[in-house]
Amino acid sequence: MRNISPSLLSADFTQLSQQVYDVVNAGANRLHLDVMDGHFVPNITFGPFIIKQIRKITNAHLETHLMITEPHRYLEKFIEAGSDTVIIHQEASTDIERDLKYIRSKGIMAGIALNPDTSEKTILPILDQIDYILVMSVFPGFGGQSFIEHTLGKMKKLVTACNGKDIIIGVDGGVNLETISKVYKTGIDVTIVGSGLYKADNIEHRFQELLNV
Repeated sequence: MRNISPSLLSADFTQLSQQVYDVVNAGANRLHLDVMDGHFVPNITFGPFIIKQIRKITNAHLETHLMITEPHRYLEKFIEAGSDTVIIHQEASTDIERDLKYIRSKGIMAGIALNPDTSEKTILPILDQIDYILVMSVFPGFGGQSFIEHTLGKMKKLVTACNGKDIIIGVDGGVNLETISKVYKTGIDVTIVGSGLYKADNIEHRFQELLNV
């Protein structure tokens, strides 16, 4: 069964409660929260305060994607805000094993994100410390980018490497009605969908289309 995690970065924040309700009512059981610092990526979004407010309006699983430099300095704040999974970038962490261990010590899931040009081989030695792998199918920083086709190979390799392990594999970037089927054919578990969902005239209808296309 397809599992879609709507990216709230593409939602209308003037109607955030309603737009969270719309996707949860349509069947979403998790939400993707993109945190950008203007340094690791060339954009700025929101911090722990907003996540804390989102936590108040939903019981959905909150996966917080930290696209920030030196993520270890801020882990505690994002965990306290109500994140169920915290995802850090392999490229941003100065000590990936330390950071994963800290996240897990707080009783939540620890994830690693890999940019399109980062090899999956970089995390193979530490798979037993990872609960969630996020394959970036665009370069992070802005929504609405086009899907990078060669990342499909990385998805397939990670699915094979994680076979038999309790690891969720997600894909983030350029997932829409045209690309979602080829992504799921690789065997991954979750797709992150932003503009491909929230830019639709009818969000609930589009969610169902994405599930069934």
